[in-house]
Amino acid sequence: MSITKKVSVLAVGLGMVGTLAACGSSSDDSGGSGSGGSKTVTLVSHDSWAASKDVIAAFEKKSGYKVKVLEDGDAGQAVNKAILTKDNPQGDVFFGVDNTLLSRALDNGLFQPYEAKGSDQVRPEYRADQDKHRVTPIDTGDICVNYDKAYFDQHRLTPPKSFDDLAKPEYKNLLVTENAGSSSPGLGFLLGTAAKYGDGWEGYWKKLKANGVKVVDSWEQAYNEEFSGSAGGKKAKGDRPLVVSYASSPPVEVVYADPQPATAPTGVADGTCFRQVEYAGLLSNAKNPEGGKALLDFLLSRTFQEDMPLNMFVYPVREGAQVPEVFSKFGPQAKDPQTLDPAKIADNRDQWVKSWTSLVLK
Repeated sequence: MSITKKVSVLAVGLGMVGTLAACGSSSDDSGGSGSGGSKTVTLVSHDSWAASKDVIAAFEKKSGYKVKVLEDGDAGQAVNKAILTKDNPQGDVFFGVDNTLLSRALDNGLFQPYEAKGSDQVRPEYRADQDKHRVTPIDTGDICVNYDKAYFDQHRLTPPKSFDDLAKPEYKNLLVTENAGSSSPGLGFLLGTAAKYGDGWEGYWKKLKANGVKVVDSWEQAYNEEFSGSAGGKKAKGDRPLVVSYASSPPVEVVYADPQPATAPTGVADGTCFRQVEYAGLLSNAKNPEGGKALLDFLLSRTFQEDMPLNMFVYPVREGAQVPEVFSKFGPQAKDPQTLDPAKIADNRDQWVKSWTSLVLK
């Protein structure tokens, strides 16, 4: 949703995700046959990939394939590398291209058509490329500004609620965001402002720049080093109490705290959210296309969909998939997030990023 590391803000969390139990039944899982051809199916992803060991083991046992995962950094970096290597891909399936970058992947012929089993169970609002089935929706989440509750309590300052609030004098020098040209949440935040302000988005960013917004390269740097409210940020003594992250970041702070607090130490400015959808696809020239198809079927199975929330901290796209209470309680989806039609993103993204870079970084 990394992209950045959507998975966890705590290093210990990354060591724990494999031990989390799956919530659902495997009765609807689909697997390919491992007989003939390669016995290994390779998944290429951004760094946020995580799944329970027992869930992956169940797929391997049923399908006959051994899953190999290659993580290629931030989602933007991973997509670009996959495009450059599409004639001789690193793997069979790519997971983690989101709606901000989808057109780039499709226009460059990154994927070959395959309609995954269970596609009819995907919520209609998350479906894409339905005529060719080159990608399969897997998860969704919201890119939003997070705030450090302790900072605002100590300074007797009301946290911002909206894009407009972020440009107000009382929040001067408090916000850190990611580079829109290299980071998925940074790009998502830019697209959120374009959706909110239309042609006036540049004027809004001029206000943010004048109000001291800080821009760093990645989510890891923004959240773990610059943000004062993250567990990872404490060692780095981050001094920015506002950060562009995810609506699902607060439950991460709860799940991996010891002891777990009754309330999350961070909050979400609900009026700053942009809805993100992640997809997976069968790579063109995949060496093991049958294994890749089996893996895509598995990613849409109820078992995997219900395993995602407490591993990758994202919401499932499959109808009826259950979400753990701790996740929905501390990381509810935004009620009215900003959205943009994928075609509009495709038509404007590169120029928006170019203009943003000139305006904010120079």
